[in-house]
Amino acid sequence: MIPFVKAHACGNDFLIMEEPLAHRRHAELARKLCARNTSVGADGIEFLERKAGGNFFLRLFNADGSEAELSGNGTRCVAAWLARSEGRKDVALSTHGGLRTCHVIESTDPLYLIESDMGVPRVMPRTIELPGIGNVPGAMVNVGNPHFVLFVETEDFSAHGYTWQELGAQISTCPLFPHGTNVEFVRVLSPSEIAFRIFERGCGPTTSSGTGTCASSAAAMALGSTERELTAVAEGGTQRTVWPSSDAVMRLTGPAEIICVGEVSAP
Repeated sequence: MIPFVKAHACGNDFLIMEEPLAHRRHAELARKLCARNTSVGADGIEFLERKAGGNFFLRLFNADGSEAELSGNGTRCVAAWLARSEGRKDVALSTHGGLRTCHVIESTDPLYLIESDMGVPRVMPRTIELPGIGNVPGAMVNVGNPHFVLFVETEDFSAHGYTWQELGAQISTCPLFPHGTNVEFVRVLSPSEIAFRIFERGCGPTTSSGTGTCASSAAAMALGSTERELTAVAEGGTQRTVWPSSDAVMRLTGPAEIICVGEVSAP
């Protein structure tokens, strides 16, 4: 039996496991345990490694077994668990996408409100060409992992004659992105608010994404006419982003909730 924690951030759910329990079977465990009909179910697994000096390192594996650089929501879920289990209000978590620091603003167990430093976003306008569709203008954004952001005006977030789910699937696996990319469809509601939808690399449509929130906000701030503080609304809920300038660290504030603690049979 493998002990696990399940948590979510705006419906974007993760299992948290101690790294030594993986026994180098990270991908296999992710595919097996993230299956929603036959196991616990989640968008991915955060493997938590405890290093010398009290430091932490996270490895994220998506539901399809692929490894990603990091997840903003997953990192926040881990921070919430460490706040509950060890009383930590501030925690630094290293990832393949860089160091992320989290601060617990409010805690009413099992719900935590957390502010995270998400690094300095890099935004590059880019038009990509898709077979049968043609040119799709947008922006490539890196926030420790890759994103492609499109701006739309439709209420259902459709674009170029496709639903956002259909177009997101095509862009995510476009040859231009040899390792795949996350895709966000953004509507600017006002200078201080955006709404967006997420097609996440490795698991498909998700109700929320921390890095997707940051990528959508950064693109809107850099290329649109929005303010440097935004309310970002996804299907799973609302998060807050602050990006003082293009060379500054973006801060992301949002909830994380512990769902359960348990054990699951090893595959």
